[in-house]
Amino acid sequence: MKYTFHINKPQLQYIDISVELKATGKETVLYFPAWRPGRYELGDFVKNVNHFEVFNEKGEPLNYHKTNKNTWSVNSAGSTRLLVKYSYYAAELNAGSTFLDEPQLYVNPVNCCLFTDEEYNEPITVQLNIPEEWEVAHSLKVENNTFKAQNYDELVDAPFICSSNLQKNKFVVDNTTFYIWFNGLVKPDWDKMIKDFTAFTKRQFQAFGSFPTTEYHYLIQILPYKAYHGVEHSQSTVITLGPSYAIFEEYYTELLGVSSHELYHTWNVKAIRPIEWTPYDFKKENYSRLGYIAEGVTTYMGDLMLFKSGVFDKKQYFIEMEAQLQKHFDNFGRLNYSVADSSFDTWIDGYVAGAPGRKVSIYTEGCLIAFMTDIHILRSTGNTKNLDDVMRNLYEKYGVRQIGITEEIYQNEIEKVAGKSLQNIFDNYVNGTKDYEKELKECFQYLGIEIDTNPSESEFAAYLGAKLESNQEPRIVALYPGSPLEKAKAMLQDKIVAINNIEVKGDADRWARFFKGEQKEITISRGGKFFQLKVKEKEEVYYKRYSLLQLPENQCTEEQKQNFIAWSK
Repeated sequence: MKYTFHINKPQLQYIDISVELKATGKETVLYFPAWRPGRYELGDFVKNVNHFEVFNEKGEPLNYHKTNKNTWSVNSAGSTRLLVKYSYYAAELNAGSTFLDEPQLYVNPVNCCLFTDEEYNEPITVQLNIPEEWEVAHSLKVENNTFKAQNYDELVDAPFICSSNLQKNKFVVDNTTFYIWFNGLVKPDWDKMIKDFTAFTKRQFQAFGSFPTTEYHYLIQILPYKAYHGVEHSQSTVITLGPSYAIFEEYYTELLGVSSHELYHTWNVKAIRPIEWTPYDFKKENYSRLGYIAEGVTTYMGDLMLFKSGVFDKKQYFIEMEAQLQKHFDNFGRLNYSVADSSFDTWIDGYVAGAPGRKVSIYTEGCLIAFMTDIHILRSTGNTKNLDDVMRNLYEKYGVRQIGITEEIYQNEIEKVAGKSLQNIFDNYVNGTKDYEKELKECFQYLGIEIDTNPSESEFAAYLGAKLESNQEPRIVALYPGSPLEKAKAMLQDKIVAINNIEVKGDADRWARFFKGEQKEITISRGGKFFQLKVKEKEEVYYKRYSLLQLPENQCTEEQKQNFIAWSK
């Protein structure tokens, strides 16, 4: 197969794509990807396809019809070759999208490249008709000004950015060359960045013992507005971050965090992969209950590798872990739906808030389960083994061989390393909804760390049990079960208008604090109508702030000190 990308009118943001392929008898079936790896929900990219046409080797148009939303059946009787032409609307810019404007052509082939079963595993050529002055950031092989992929899987796992504004640098760890590409308005501090990237890369190499490829590319899109997103690939990652002025200042930790996370995915997800994703089936959903491994372990390890390598200090690492604790305890879906069930349901609503209190996050709960698992392994082996050993074994036994894993395999590998059963972790937390709090406290205590709680900084959240979207337009976006506002029959999206007949103007929390301990009459706006809620405040804290505190030297046992060193170094 050969794909050619044309840029005719970039201001319209349509990429003109032509595909040359074999005809397969009377009927040739063409498929368009329904989703992309790294985002386990239907993408329905075919909605961006326009001007679809099919021709035979003589240039004659052929009849075709759709059999479902992303499949075409072409009448190819008497034909040996087909030329498919279509335009793809590319107006979305994130780490997993495809985008075209005057300055750049950015392509994730999984968004816009159709395929056939017959040529899926055949070699693929890509031709780019782009301005001569444009450079291309990519991970594919190049021969005679064309890009080569071994098969469709490699093609759609190799995004590329074409632009005249690319900045590039590189560093080497062991036998792998790492290229860092920036596209967009940015002033890189190369010395600082390469020093830190080299440090966490070496630590990840140490954890796994080897790396799957000799070349790796960071394709980083810098935007002038706030953005944060990353998508993993076998030999590259695409990262979108913004705003430009913050990248090497207050958002530098975000750049480090997402980069370490995506690099860890090279082993965990691109190599160690659930059996349901081995191989990928781009025609439909690929359901799996193992998202807590794919994303949860990666979330935990991505930040921990930054800490272990010295790139993050203890304070910064604690901030990252505190964020996970906060999200966990603020989400009451943890009491209703397991992380394994939530993984299966990413295809329904995994990347939006969804119904209140229905589900949890494969990232957050998966991260905390990985932490608890890590501590259990350390404790049961006298600090001689940890979760690194499990992941390295999975990589060597399954990832390298491209054999998919199951929960049973994952649990067995953990228990082999730990030397004991960890069935309670899987029963209670992976597949169950038992409260994590006691287990988390014990695990942190093993390291000489306490989980500290204080009332939320928001008066409404802490003492009335409602999170507000903002104090400027204070709408209720979360309600704590059994809290005063929930008992007063407040509803999500209620707008706070007044408290005790005092109009609220960007100061809802201040007025709530002013009337603290008193009976309150809160006026809310709901569906164009006003309602009065009589709220009786109790001396109880609802939403809390969670923080981690390392015990002082004089309160920390020698064993806890050694445990912390073994875990963090």
